[in-house]
Amino acid sequence: MARRSARTPFLLRISLLLLLRLGGEWGSSRTSGCASVAVDLPVVPLGSAVTASCTIRSELCRGLERGKVRITWMLDNEPMAGSQHQGPGDTEVSNLILPQFNRTQAKLWCWVEWNGTKQRVGMAEIRAGYPPAKPSNLSCVLNLSDYGLMCRWEPGAKSHLPTSAVLKWSHRAHPSCHCRSRAQAVTCCTPQGSHSRCTVPRRLLHLYWQMEIWVSATNALGTAESEHLFIDPMDVAKLDPPALQSIQSVPFQTDCITLAWEVARSNAHMELQCELRYRLLEDPVWTLVTGIIGQAGTTQRCGFLFGTPYHFQMRCRRSSAQGYWSEWSPGRNYTTHEKAPTGKLDAWWSVQPAGTGQLEVQLHWKAPRQREANGQVLGYHVTLSPRRKGRDRPTVCNTTHNQCNFSMPAGTRRVYLSAYNAAGESAATEVVLLERKGQPLAKLWAVPRDDRSLWVRWEAPPAPAAAYILEWQQVSSEPRRCSACWQMERDGTATAALIQDGIEPFQRYNISVYPLYTDAVGVPTHTAAYSKQMAPAYAPKLHLTSIGKSYAELCWEPVPVEMQNGFITSYTIFWANSTAEASSANVNPALSSFVIQELKPSTLYKVHIMASTAAGSTNGTSLTLVTMVLDDIEIQFLFLTLGLIFVLLILLLICFQKKGRVKQQFWPSVPDPANSSLGKWVPAEFQQEPLRVPGTREPGLAAISTVTVLERAAGKLPSPWGKEPTGEPPTTFPILPQPYVRQEGPSGWAAAEPRQGPAGSGETVQYARVVGDGYKGQQHAPPRLYLRSSSTQPLLDPSPSPKPYENVWFPGPGPHGCLGDGGCPEELPTTFPLLQGLRINGAEELHDCRTF
Repeated sequence: MARRSARTPFLLRISLLLLLRLGGEWGSSRTSGCASVAVDLPVVPLGSAVTASCTIRSELCRGLERGKVRITWMLDNEPMAGSQHQGPGDTEVSNLILPQFNRTQAKLWCWVEWNGTKQRVGMAEIRAGYPPAKPSNLSCVLNLSDYGLMCRWEPGAKSHLPTSAVLKWSHRAHPSCHCRSRAQAVTCCTPQGSHSRCTVPRRLLHLYWQMEIWVSATNALGTAESEHLFIDPMDVAKLDPPALQSIQSVPFQTDCITLAWEVARSNAHMELQCELRYRLLEDPVWTLVTGIIGQAGTTQRCGFLFGTPYHFQMRCRRSSAQGYWSEWSPGRNYTTHEKAPTGKLDAWWSVQPAGTGQLEVQLHWKAPRQREANGQVLGYHVTLSPRRKGRDRPTVCNTTHNQCNFSMPAGTRRVYLSAYNAAGESAATEVVLLERKGQPLAKLWAVPRDDRSLWVRWEAPPAPAAAYILEWQQVSSEPRRCSACWQMERDGTATAALIQDGIEPFQRYNISVYPLYTDAVGVPTHTAAYSKQMAPAYAPKLHLTSIGKSYAELCWEPVPVEMQNGFITSYTIFWANSTAEASSANVNPALSSFVIQELKPSTLYKVHIMASTAAGSTNGTSLTLVTMVLDDIEIQFLFLTLGLIFVLLILLLICFQKKGRVKQQFWPSVPDPANSSLGKWVPAEFQQEPLRVPGTREPGLAAISTVTVLERAAGKLPSPWGKEPTGEPPTTFPILPQPYVRQEGPSGWAAAEPRQGPAGSGETVQYARVVGDGYKGQQHAPPRLYLRSSSTQPLLDPSPSPKPYENVWFPGPGPHGCLGDGGCPEELPTTFPLLQGLRINGAEELHDCRTF
């Protein structure tokens, strides 16, 4: 049972499909089979309502249970909701209303859903559009080569529906006939493809009979007709152009020409009206001549320029109808006869001294106008005197150019200029070389007229001028001069002039105007102008000149004048740091440097410059800079301070290493007798001898234990200081003492080497032996023996006696054998400073102050 129930839906689906197919062609017919789809109109105006119905016939769709069929709609692939009800005769009907159909073409499908299965059972195609537009601009032309009448028209707006156009015409009765005839039958011509033209063949035309022609356009929504055209085919005939045969100048009137032509053979039997046009070869403007009778074959015209090339063309049409003109005939060129140039030449000059009695003249002139040249100018003559019959003129220039440089005597103020061609030479133009000392203009300015011309305007000078000279030069970085960039304004009352030669947009021009007076040339007045401006080609490149902790000085090269593209109105400097704090400043365009103030120390900034004209601005590249931590003065002060500190450190180091010498230099060492090492001096042989030290006593001066003085014989003693010896010559000097060394012996002292005394004796002499205690406050050290060192100073020096405190020798012997004035060792310390603290002991051993 379960397996049977599972197979039931599948079997129902198969049976539904078979029943629908057996009922008829459900997918291709709207009315046949078990289902049909019907719409009220298959073609409707775009945007109108559409009504459709779908009917299911149960008797034709066997197997469908009544009341279980569901009908749905789809417009192309979009579901639509309709209403469903039972119809008569065991049918199911669904109605659908589309209130606004906005598609040009769509398919409407009817679907049947039964037991969960959907199937398309019918379809209706709907189209929408507009009625055909009215054809317009109907025109026809009769071609005389085959006499076919070709008509053209414009179809108008698209209707989104298939539309057919047909050209229709009918022949009307001849104007002399007042009856109706069969000629009024309508004939049609269907264009090929989608073209909007159709040709009526010659066999269907009646020439010189009037025809009624129109266009009819038809589609499913209606028909439209163009305006009806009533024409005679010959009135719309387009004739073949004539052919120009010859052009000649009238011999006695060289400004006139005679022109001959021939009409086409197809037009020979017609009365023709023709037109002639001509122009200069370099001039795009035509001159038109009308009212020429075509059958005449020739015409004569005057007013042509001498020696000038022209281009001629001609066309014709029927005289009796306002039909179509023929095409212009092939062009023909002709150059009129020449004549000697006429008129005066515009000249301009500059004069400079050139050595003794000579002037250097630079003369410029303009080529004569075409109306005055009367042909091709072959050259120019510049002379210092006018032309006279039978006399040769001194010619200074014979050139084909428009300028001449020559020298002339200083007193000459007039030159004569003339032009010549193949027909002759013009009358000489007198050029007076006036000095430039007249009054200048009151005011001068220039404004652009277009991209390649400038209006120059001025205020007239106080004195009336006879003419004006205008000069202009393009300003550039490389100096150059345009010799042809000038013109003369012959009207002395003019206050404006138009300059066009050599003017280019985005370039600066310096303009000068000279008033010409009868006796002088005015001082020039200058101005500058652009015919068109735009933003500069590029902005200057910034360079850093100097920088501090709060400022930065920038400079730049001005933009070359060729790249400025206009007058620089200002430079704008922009700068910003990393925190997006931006500032700007406008700079006069005459300056090329700027100082940015109030910057933060040790901060990175990005700077760029913008150049501006009246027509736009251009930014330059960015410059990155970092401000300093300190200014230059602060850095100099810091380096000076560091240098001083370094020098002081070096000096302190030197002083530390040489502190002894430095101390001796600033604080010299003064000997202190109280702390002298003499208190510790004891001969070496006495270091082992027991000293008789006094008992306990108060500290005082050291006592001398033994003083021994050794001398030679009394007769050989030196004389007292200050007195010369009596028994010796004055030139004899004492023998220098020799060093003594300690030598062990019974007596304790011995000479190391025997020396001879002053008299040649070999005695040894010991100066002194001193044994004593130390100074007050000194520790008692073992007695030492000191030996007197060798000296080159003689003991008996005849030099003046030293001062008492400098005396290192005992005074001479007294009468009793003692030194000095009879004194004994007790008086010695008073005269010998180093022995001030000594006290002589052992006087009993001294006897007469000698010990042997």
